[in-house]
Amino acid sequence: MIFSGIQKSSLVDFPGLISCVLFVPGCNYDCFFCHNRSLFDGPHEILNSDKIWDFLHKRVGLLDGVVVTGGEPSLQPDLVETLQKIRDLGYRIKLDTNGSHPEIVEKVLKSGTADFFAIDYKAPAARYQEICGSAADAAKVQESISLLIKSKADFEVRTTVIPQLKQKDLLQMAEELSPVPRWCLNRYRLPEKYRPCDEARVHATPYTQQEVDAFARDMVKRQPHMVLH
Repeated sequence: MIFSGIQKSSLVDFPGLISCVLFVPGCNYDCFFCHNRSLFDGPHEILNSDKIWDFLHKRVGLLDGVVVTGGEPSLQPDLVETLQKIRDLGYRIKLDTNGSHPEIVEKVLKSGTADFFAIDYKAPAARYQEICGSAADAAKVQESISLLIKSKADFEVRTTVIPQLKQKDLLQMAEELSPVPRWCLNRYRLPEKYRPCDEARVHATPYTQQEVDAFARDMVKRQPHMVLH
């Protein structure tokens, strides 16, 4: 697996655990609000994999878990093998994915190499390409989420509440999915890097935390496990 970044310690990325976060390059989406755009279109560093594995060996017993994120990890051809290698060291594993490759999600589920999944549901199905780029397909994401539900996997759905999403969009999204075990609405923050053509979109006025919390309460009737602040 190719690694392009590491956060050596995190208290927030893996619920309830102290973890490190490994970043992989490349993504098949092109979300205008992405906070890791350098992993998509550069510049990004390629880390020495031997140093990554040396770090993981040295932190055994000091860290609880490892988060694999991106970019989009499901694009890595040796994803399952790498997750197994991490698990063999005794770590619990969290996989972040945009859900665009349900066949990879299914492969990870069958291998038992992830303890927790975080999957992004970014927009109503009809607006997925508008928000995430021409390669985005909401039906694939919905299939990935259905696989997680059917397998009774421990997972959460995440949505960044960008200014372009309205209350009706979020309610539509809640209707499009079967009830999930946990759904987090995250407040939008201005990305450091973005394309000049997206300047107007990224600088749109963000919702307040109070407004985001109100949206979550509105979604509870359809999604009873919304994370409420």
